[in-house]
Order: sequence, then structure tokens, then C-alpha cells
Amino acid sequence: MSFPAPPTSFSALSQFVFDRVLNEDPLTHSLIILGTLPSPDLDNRVRAIVRLEKTALNAADSSKFFGDNGIIEKVQLEESTDIYTWLFGWLGEDRERDVKINVICPATDVHIRKYTRQDQIMVHETPALYEKYVKPYISAFPASRTTWVENILKGLSEQSKVLYSCPEFLILPDMKWDLKTIRSLYLVAIIQDRTIRSLRDLRKHHVDLLRSIRIEATRVVQAKWGLGNGSLRMFIHYQPSYYHFHVHIVNANYQGGLGMTVGQGHLLDDIIALLELDTFEGPGIFERMTLTYGLGDQHGLFTTLSPGAEL
Repeated sequence: MSFPAPPTSFSALSQFVFDRVLNEDPLTHSLIILGTLPSPDLDNRVRAIVRLEKTALNAADSSKFFGDNGIIEKVQLEESTDIYTWLFGWLGEDRERDVKINVICPATDVHIRKYTRQDQIMVHETPALYEKYVKPYISAFPASRTTWVENILKGLSEQSKVLYSCPEFLILPDMKWDLKTIRSLYLVAIIQDRTIRSLRDLRKHHVDLLRSIRIEATRVVQAKWGLGNGSLRMFIHYQPSYYHFHVHIVNANYQGGLGMTVGQGHLLDDIIALLELDTFEGPGIFERMTLTYGLGDQHGLFTTLSPGAEL
């Protein structure tokens, strides 16, 4: 049995005929496709698998991305609200968009710490630690850090992207999503109630609100992208990146980063189940629990909550 020569040239590879997608991985920016190439006898074709992966950005090129002779030749604005701007960039005029660009300007010291690579420690936040350290920290969180959220909730920005809106919450794409790759679909539900700052504030009477988010998110992705029941992973962060209550809604096949790891990400279904078991009287179950999670060394609570923190 004779085998075709490997496609070592552009002209040989150009004879590839696409059949179907085998796999896509938004995390590695790769795509695996099945197709055929000509066989030696020219009357038949043989199956071939091709894996395509966008190459990593080179840190050595950091100073060359922008400017008169920058590597990025064209950008397109996606959205801009308060200090946050999102764009897509091209490394050439005739290419498909190559990079998603997020800009924070002006960036504070807090922003810089947040986006700096961090070493993690595991924190066991008891109710007592929460009351003494974390709750005051959340209360002192500058309102300016959530101006962009207020702009969305008040209808001042991103209204063309809103997928669902009601008096209690709205659903729209998260800035992490490229708005194109369904496998990496990433939405967010933002709550109108400003008194819910974090997971610790949830009470039994919030169950109907959380159920409604689950129902509407499922309905939206079914209607818009044809994703059926069981296609979504919905979760809440603790600690969150900002203290205005929101729910992350992602494709169940999406392999995310640190925000989806054990500890920080709490499944919406599990939260609803726990609240259903709670009572209406007294402190809520999340106010009484010890919560364990990873905390980076650049976080504002790191020194306070490091092992050995005193009550």
C-alpha cells in the first residue's frame, strides 16, 4: 500500500479539502479539522487531520505593537465605557482579526496589582474574619471602580449588546468573549440590587432571583445560538473582581482560567440548593460559612488574610 507524500509545500497543502471540525480549544486558540488530500493514484483521496493554532505573542515585541511602524496595523472599536475600552486588532490588512485588545485608562495602582502575575495562597475565611476584615474592605471599595457597571445598568453604555433585561437584572456578553467563538461563549448577568455586594450577602429570599437568572440565561442561549439544556456553566466568584453582584455564564465546554478553579468559582446551582435549605430567620448560610479560596499576593486582602491573621 502506497502512501501520499506529506504536504510539505504551500501548493500541496492548498489541495486540502475541508470535511468537518474535529475540535476547537479557545484556551490554546487552536482548531483541529478533518479533510482529504490527493492520494498517489490521483483517483481517490485520503483523509487528513490538520491542527491550526495561533502562535503565542512574543513578549520581546511588546514595545513594537503600537506606533507608526507597529505590528498591529488596524483596530476596530468594540465598546468603550468609563475607563474600559475593548477593540479587535489585525496584524495585516487582509487577515482575520488576530487579537482582542482590552484597555484600562487611566489605570490605578489597584488595576496594576490585579493584572500582575501573582502567587496564590489558600485562605480559610471564617465568619469572624469576614466581619472584622473583609466586610469593611468591601464597604470601602471605591464607587469609581464600578462606574462602568452603573453605566450599563442605567442604560448609558453597551445597550446594543444587552441580550435580556428586566427590573431585577440584565444579561450581556462579557468582555472576555470574542463575540464569535460559540465554544468559548461567555456572558454575564448583572444585578440591579446594589445591596448585594458578594456571595456573603445572599439570603434565602434571593432564590427566586437566582432561579430567574438561570432560566433566562438558558432561554437566551437556546434562542440565539441553539445551545440546549445542560450547555451552560453558571457560577459566582468569591472573591469577585468587583463588588457588584454578578453571575458568570459560560459554555460548558469552555476551559477557562483561574476564575473557574475550585474555590473561587461557586456553581449557581449549588448556591441555589444551599439557599433552599436555609431558613428565613437569622444570619444566612453564606454569612455563617467558612469559605476557602485562593488569594493572590497582589490582592488588597492578601496581607490581612495570610495564614496566621489575628482576630
